[in-house]
Amino acid sequence: MNIGILGLGTVGGGVVNVLAKNQAEIERRTGLQIQITRAAVRDSSQSRICPTDGILLTQDAMQIVNDANIDVVLELMGGTDLSKKLVETALKNGKHVVSANKALIATHGNELLALAKANGVHLLFEAAVAGGVPILKSLEQGLSANKIEMVAGIINGTGNFILTQMRDKGKDFNDVLQEAQDLGYAEADPTFDVEGIDAAHKLAILASMAFGCQLNFAKISTEGISKISNEDTAFATELGYSIKHLGIAKNIDGQVQMRVHPTLIPKSQLLANVDGVMNAVLVKGNAVGSTLYYGAGAGAEATASAVIADLVDIAKGTASLDILGWKTLGVFPNQHKDEIESVFYLRLLAADTAGVLADITAILASKNISVEAVVQKQIDAQNNAHIAIITNFVKTGTINAAIADIQNKDFIQEPVKMIYVETLD
Repeated sequence: MNIGILGLGTVGGGVVNVLAKNQAEIERRTGLQIQITRAAVRDSSQSRICPTDGILLTQDAMQIVNDANIDVVLELMGGTDLSKKLVETALKNGKHVVSANKALIATHGNELLALAKANGVHLLFEAAVAGGVPILKSLEQGLSANKIEMVAGIINGTGNFILTQMRDKGKDFNDVLQEAQDLGYAEADPTFDVEGIDAAHKLAILASMAFGCQLNFAKISTEGISKISNEDTAFATELGYSIKHLGIAKNIDGQVQMRVHPTLIPKSQLLANVDGVMNAVLVKGNAVGSTLYYGAGAGAEATASAVIADLVDIAKGTASLDILGWKTLGVFPNQHKDEIESVFYLRLLAADTAGVLADITAILASKNISVEAVVQKQIDAQNNAHIAIITNFVKTGTINAAIADIQNKDFIQEPVKMIYVETLD
């Protein structure tokens, strides 16, 4: 089976190295010799993390997708405009495509999957969601007997590293972000990672695979971690929680709920203890219950592992043309954000005057919101009280209305911080 690679950077180089390292094992499993014959690169003179002996390099990617001798194209270059054009051309030319490009699949996957099916070829993208964690294959195959009720995951290692360091070292967001950039975990422009866009791309794919609904990235409610303070991580720890940046999708009576945001999780739960740059996805099925999938969400060889797993499926003839359930795929209505029900964490900075806490709880009570836990820190130099509250289970619209009323009080010194609390059971 002849392979053409679009992009020979970190992931592409990792694919070359893993195929070389595990060639005998892969050949045993597939009965085929999988060989990389061509690769498209931006600069053919640049040094590589892999050997390129026997690989014909070109700076014209169209040569790869139009080469009659190429059986499978690996799209590992990123971006959405050129990559979409190249993938479309490859599919129309009857070539299978394996992609690690979450942005491409999340935004153009519906039409690309339809094109692949129309041409009788595969478009696979295991590596697009959680690197080396085989979550899509688990949803498609291992959990196929289940109606999936929920998927919830730490699916961006950069954000998870930042929140872990803030909790463990008491540092603020900007200091830890700089550390993540120095270590190579965060890009010079970290917006996609820290504001949740990367996780939302991945969640769109997870939800589609889990529920059989069309990819709908535009409908995902997205909030980043840049406004989380070390005070929030300290309060969370004292209250028995860890803050994680989660992608959550639920199927509630035929409505899909999709959201990416910081979330307090009880420290007793496994997902709360996934730290550093690692990824993990929790899946709840109506037969199996809850299962957790954990591993490296990025890195050359971890991501290459997922890319090559798709190649092996194609080689063995076990890949499905209906990877997302296209025979029944439909558009599920998206649950309105105000209707989402959750427990909530509120952090308030209030002037230390008589009756402040009573006023706050009275406003909450007027909306039928009860207080499950409250912590008040020492009074600061400005004579302000630092207060954290855990509410009962209420709708997002209700808690937002209460926050608006609290915010109007003269004793409130800064905007009230609200974070979802999930038990994920």
